[in-house]
Amino acid sequence: MYSQHFGLSQDPFSIAPDPRYLFMSERHREALAHLLYGVVGSGGAAAGTSGTGGGFVLLTGDIGTGKTTICRCFLEQIPSGCQVAYIFNPKLSVTELLQSICEEFHITLAPAASGAPTGKDYIDALNAFLLQRHASGQSSVLIIDEAQNLQAEVLEQLRLLTNLETNERKLLQIVLIGQPELRALLARPELEQLAQRVIARFHLDALSAAESNQYIGHRLAVAGHTGALPFDRASLQRIHRLARGVPRRINLLCGRALLGAWASGLPRVNRRVVDKAAAEVFGPDSARSTSSSPWRSAYALGGLGLAVGVALAGALLWPRQQPTQPPTPAPVSAAPVAALAPIKAAPALPSSPEEIAGLLAQMPRDINPAWRALAGRWALPALAGVSDGDPCLAAAALGLQCYRTNRLSVPLLRQLGRPGILTLQAQDGAPVYAVLVGLGEQTATLQVGSSLHRVRLVALGGLWRGDFATFWRAPPGYAGDLSDGSRGPLIDQLATQLAQIDGAPAAGAGAAPQQLDAALRARVRAFQRAQGLQPDGQPGPMTFLQLDSATGGSGPRLSTDPN
Repeated sequence: MYSQHFGLSQDPFSIAPDPRYLFMSERHREALAHLLYGVVGSGGAAAGTSGTGGGFVLLTGDIGTGKTTICRCFLEQIPSGCQVAYIFNPKLSVTELLQSICEEFHITLAPAASGAPTGKDYIDALNAFLLQRHASGQSSVLIIDEAQNLQAEVLEQLRLLTNLETNERKLLQIVLIGQPELRALLARPELEQLAQRVIARFHLDALSAAESNQYIGHRLAVAGHTGALPFDRASLQRIHRLARGVPRRINLLCGRALLGAWASGLPRVNRRVVDKAAAEVFGPDSARSTSSSPWRSAYALGGLGLAVGVALAGALLWPRQQPTQPPTPAPVSAAPVAALAPIKAAPALPSSPEEIAGLLAQMPRDINPAWRALAGRWALPALAGVSDGDPCLAAAALGLQCYRTNRLSVPLLRQLGRPGILTLQAQDGAPVYAVLVGLGEQTATLQVGSSLHRVRLVALGGLWRGDFATFWRAPPGYAGDLSDGSRGPLIDQLATQLAQIDGAPAAGAGAAPQQLDAALRARVRAFQRAQGLQPDGQPGPMTFLQLDSATGGSGPRLSTDPN
């Protein structure tokens, strides 16, 4: 109804997962890259030819963050020689799942001797189908959406399906897409074998404030809008806050707000229109609840439950035996910055749910302020003092890269020994960001704005899911995956650092150039295994970061917390 009023050719805020409207934020690009890597592989071939070959690929994210839309975009980029089975309703029994997979692959079963087909009948037919496709040089991918609804016995059957293989490779690649509960489901002890077969995983966060504005502009442009956005600045800020950066909530709110502006004869959406739209879409208390602190009432009702949950999560995440404390790192010669207060000046440990909630409420929901705070630790005052723009682009001009991972644990943080950004979960599920600057046996010190806060690791374990980001100075010549036989200064440096760690003599000045052969990859795997990394023999960012820390390289270090 409002399309002509705002110069639109179609509805820009439909909640249908249309790939044309996919807004590729940094995190969305990373998520799509993980799916393509896991299924297509770095060489661009179909899964199992020269790609990764078998196992599970995992994509998780909160409701409405764009998982299904990314999946649709991913489906458009799968090579023609790869056949896909897509299951969007996984609330099935084992037999029903096998039947659905065969139907999606258009597999016809031989007539059963008596009665209905059994699970074995479906598996035998599926195995014959996969072998036939393998013989013809083609591959098969199974995608399961809403995978958090899978039962444990169904997941175990999926694991067994990855046992269908030839001498060269697995015959079936499985992609699981689901809400954050899926990660908790795969963390169960009885599913450890399946978790070990996850070859790529990614968690999709909500959009930052800047990304929310870009998202709205992108969808309007795809729908044919030109010129200034039909939202004023105050309304855009309000939309991000009310929608919490979740794309689906942004769509619902923006669509209703445009309708309200059209009905009122307004040329642009203002904050009053947004608040009225929010009351209609999210309920009458939505605008009021975001204006006041959401923590007080939530914790008044659920303080005891959260305290118990945090304690249980911390008990699971914290190791039974504390690792040996590494030597105290050398101090970093950073430029004086207000945020670099001494650790001893940090306030008392927050312990109650209300105190933790208050601390979370102070943390930014946009990662860029955290990048700027981290820049202070790197003695980059020019970057730390910039109030707008992309800090990662500014860092690239200084020879640094922004590196993000979602697979770390407290022991890995301790071994890495570098300050970095932790993504924590606020009470409403939205991500908030703090800079980790200190780590002790029982506590961590977080920098929030210009102040430091010490928190117990048992509390941190209930708020942090392994997401970590830091600056990284890539070694000269590094450009991604290294192929067998690679040579050059990068490989020489790799061999030298490994020799330093092993206590072996380094190659002399006149020695032949090193190459990435089977022996050097074996040394890389041994180092990765010792550091708790995936021992794949492929030196990537985390391997180089750990090598740099283990050999006393340059860069800031975590302080040792008093306990």
